[in-house]
Amino acid sequence: MSTVVCPGSFDPLTYGHVDIVRRAARLFDTVIVCVAHNPRKQGLFTVEERLDILKREFADVDNVESDSFSGLLVDYCTRVHAEAVVKGIRSNQDYEYELPMAHVNKRLSGIDTIFLPTSPELNFISSSLVKEVVRFGGDATDFVPPSVLEKLLERM
Repeated sequence: MSTVVCPGSFDPLTYGHVDIVRRAARLFDTVIVCVAHNPRKQGLFTVEERLDILKREFADVDNVESDSFSGLLVDYCTRVHAEAVVKGIRSNQDYEYELPMAHVNKRLSGIDTIFLPTSPELNFISSSLVKEVVRFGGDATDFVPPSVLEKLLERM
């Protein structure tokens, strides 16, 4: 059984995230979509709200689970017996940011990181961009699932 962890802040969940998770679910037996809890950062949504969004979005995918963690990702991966971490890559900047973390994770625990390129039509979407669009009254319909957009509009 292959288990992978797909970590992120998911604040908010975007179609780019959805793309990566659903594609990973076709490649691996179990995908744990894991909200990273960083007590030093104040998210738009609480960890519990983000978990609820994830559970609803992936309810139709039998091999996707949702969870959260704080601390080192590799410690979480060890606890759940994950063979690898899956990260979506939109651009060379993402790769340059993620590669050192992948090396550190490998050095600390032996866990590999698998980079999946985001589908070309989604590679410009980021959670930060979505929040800016909504904050200034723009239409984010093409960037996030309808339930996420509804929660964004309520919150902002």
